[in-house]
Amino acid sequence: MVTKTETIKEEKKEAIKKLPAKKEKYYEAVGRRKEATARVRLFTKDKRFIVNEKPMENYFTILRLQKEVVSPLEKMKITDKLGATVKVNGGGISAQAEAIKLGISRALIEFNPIFRKRLRKLGLLTRDARVVERKKPGLKKARRAPQWKKR
Repeated sequence: MVTKTETIKEEKKEAIKKLPAKKEKYYEAVGRRKEATARVRLFTKDKRFIVNEKPMENYFTILRLQKEVVSPLEKMKITDKLGATVKVNGGGISAQAEAIKLGISRALIEFNPIFRKRLRKLGLLTRDARVVERKKPGLKKARRAPQWKKR
């Protein structure tokens, strides 16, 4: 007689056998800015740039943000050698673009540690720690006081 645990173990083994072979090697890093978090994977074979399962041009419709996202690759002169897939959430589109930029810079160091010095000099490895200041009690915003009236 076969027990439940044995059948579950057999099902797991079969499921593991059915898994596809591991895809190409990638270099992964995380970038953050304000409330935005980006998980970046750089690929050497696939040259496409995908953000949240959309082409980068469709996700970032503003040209300035597109340039900002690929700036680390342009500065290292390897735009044609690497592609990336990015999962980003939180924040606005500008913060998301900056989070992706930091994630790409960190992944480039994994790809080639020699890039660290050049990226550091260009200021691409510094995490911008500025975030929104909290609202204080008695005020309308973080520092905006209610309008004063004499009478």
